[in-house]
Amino acid sequence: MRNERRERADGGEAPAPIPSHVTVLRRRARDSEEERTFHIIGTAHVSKRSIDEVRRVITALRPDTVCVELCATRYEALTDPSRWSRLDVAQVIREGRVPFVLASLGLQVFQRRIGARLGVSPGAELLAAVDAAREVGATVVLADRDVQATLRRTWHNIGLVRRVLLVLGLGASLLHEDDIDEAEVEALKNRERIADAMTELARAMPEVKVPLIDERDHYLASRIEETGGRVVVAIIGAAHVDGVLESFGATVDREALSSLPAPSVGMRSLPWLAPAFALAVVASGLVRGGTPWLALAGAWALPTACAGALFTLFAGGTFASVVAALVLTPLTTLTPRGAARAVVGLVEAWRRKPSVHHAGALGREVFTLGEAWRNPAGRTLFVAMCAGIGGGMGAIAAAVWVAYLVALSV
Repeated sequence: MRNERRERADGGEAPAPIPSHVTVLRRRARDSEEERTFHIIGTAHVSKRSIDEVRRVITALRPDTVCVELCATRYEALTDPSRWSRLDVAQVIREGRVPFVLASLGLQVFQRRIGARLGVSPGAELLAAVDAAREVGATVVLADRDVQATLRRTWHNIGLVRRVLLVLGLGASLLHEDDIDEAEVEALKNRERIADAMTELARAMPEVKVPLIDERDHYLASRIEETGGRVVVAIIGAAHVDGVLESFGATVDREALSSLPAPSVGMRSLPWLAPAFALAVVASGLVRGGTPWLALAGAWALPTACAGALFTLFAGGTFASVVAALVLTPLTTLTPRGAARAVVGLVEAWRRKPSVHHAGALGREVFTLGEAWRNPAGRTLFVAMCAGIGGGMGAIAAAVWVAYLVALSV
């Protein structure tokens, strides 16, 4: 941190147009004695005032470089409303990407609902920064880590129980209508309030905070610092400001932070539990005899078939999808990768025939989960997801029943 001087914008040396909560950081370039100035602007992503602030600061300073808290994927999501039109629902199901697509859809629904209430789209201040940068001839840098790496590293970092709680919490937040006004949004930029929130997040879910906040702080700081130009403006969420400032000057391995972690031994083993259990029961029966095979087969088939069919019906699946779940789930739950989601989802896609128009409507017209469910493309994804969940829960119940029958025969 040598040759570094951190200033508040109201300290007298920064240009007058800069708001008081902007931090000015002066450093010597690593490869020369040239002094560089970084203006770190902490924003709320649904704040009208933040949009005006970033435009005013960039126009006044005319920086060489403007860094924004976006990656290429998120930038495309904000600027290309037609991207959902390119969604191939059947391909998503075959590739096993249903959970990630539904998570993206859920986040979009939440953001669109907040934006409609406040009259500003989430991330609008980042796009305003990009536009203002181009107007003054500044270089635009998408400084954030790829969102897929962030999501996968976060998902990898939490255990099975936490994953269930996180999904349930996300679902509850989408169903619950919270009133929020502009004053509350502006309060989100308060550094002390953010620090308290980060402390609480670290206490409650440290495995989420590390990949979602801390790693991105390091990544953003490294990208911002390595950019060219004497005057740099960085537009980031207010929750990242303190972490980015603390990470300036540190050596950061961005390639390591962007790598997709391999599944843990436990998660790699999970898909094999059902077939391994079935083989163990077969081996036990061959060695010792005991419970009739028909009873064991029924104990496995009944819970898996009923759970798969009920969850498919609950999700609004077609008659063909419910029948497919009823007949095939006892078999698909015995495969290493539990094909219930793929099989039932593809049957639903075959019967419901989601079109390019339906997929595109997910990106343009959906403001609630109910609207997503009524959309044929969204319904197909929901059915595929629920069929997989039902099959998994049925397999757990079946395993307990089979074990009980085997224990009675010993």
